[in-house]
Amino acid sequence: MTAQFPPPLPQTPSAPVHSAEDLLNGNRVAYIALEDQVYTLRLTRAGKLLLTK
Repeated sequence: MTAQFPPPLPQTPSAPVHSAEDLLNGNRVAYIALEDQVYTLRLTRAGKLLLTK
């Protein structure tokens, strides 16, 4: 069995799908506000995403 990369998106997603590239907009860090909290979305050197409070 061969894994697909990236995995295919569901035909009818139950939640919105957002591109990390769009959120980061060419940067390695983006900030996401939810109510009175701010979260940091960071792209690591290994190409993985970290979301921290």
